[in-house]
Formats: sequence, C-alpha cells, structure tokens
Amino acid sequence: MFTEHHLYMQKALSEAQCAFDKNEVPVGAVIAHEGKIIAKAHNQVETLRDPTAHAEMLAITQAASALKSKWLKGCTLYVTVEPCTMCAGALVLSRIEKIVFGVSDPKTGAFGSKIDLNILGLNHKIKIKRGILEEESHQLLKSFFKTKRNNVKYFH
Repeated sequence: MFTEHHLYMQKALSEAQCAFDKNEVPVGAVIAHEGKIIAKAHNQVETLRDPTAHAEMLAITQAASALKSKWLKGCTLYVTVEPCTMCAGALVLSRIEKIVFGVSDPKTGAFGSKIDLNILGLNHKIKIKRGILEEESHQLLKSFFKTKRNNVKYFH
C-alpha cells in the first residue's frame, strides 16, 4: 500500500541519489510539516569537509529556519538510513515529533540498531517508524559501497 510516508521517502531517496552522484555516502532526508516539505538535504561530509554535514543535520537547520523556531514540533523527518548518535541527539534537542527511516544501521544506528536513544529517558521521546522503502534505500547504499570497493587502488 502506497502511503504519504512512501511519497516523502521517495523524496528522501532522490536526495540520497544526489549524494551518491557527488561521491557522498547516499543518505537523503526531508522534513515535512503540515503536509509540506520544509527541508530537504543529503550528506555533504566530503563536499564541505565537515564531519557534521549529515543529511539530517542539514535538514534540521533548514527546517528550523523555515519555521523560525528551534523546535520542530509537529514535524516528521524522513531519512533513508537510521540516524547516527550525533543526528539522533540533535533530533531529540529539536523536539521533532517523528522519524521515518528506510534501512537500519547496525554499526551506528541510534534508534534501535546499535543503541536506542528513546530508552535513555531523555527530555524528549521521538516516535519511530522503520522499513519504509527499505529495499530501495539498501540497494542504493550497497551500490555505492560496491563501487567504492571496486575503485580501491592497492599500492605495494
């Protein structure tokens, strides 16, 4: 069944493809508020030479600017990969209402895969929905890292 979540996640996947095309880890994010996208971003860590330039962080900044508020109340983040601890902490601080993500991240995922920030009793708990367009998100990541491995040059 095609839902509103699928529509927004497709937009996040488009952002992830932009990252892929720029040789960035293909993660894309959009933030929706009252039925409209108010922010969209993709990873720009390599482009900006900034370890904090994750799609989620960039989208949070855009959304806060759009709402003219540090609180993202009533907002939903759609992201292709489960947020890491850095992004998860920022999302808690932003008071975002909900996160919808595609694929879990067993290495750094902070909403159930590696750790779960929601069970720590922090000052805000975020609703989580996982697995929306999971296969598409997974395939994009798999393709990116396969390309990376195939382009590695070994020096002896």
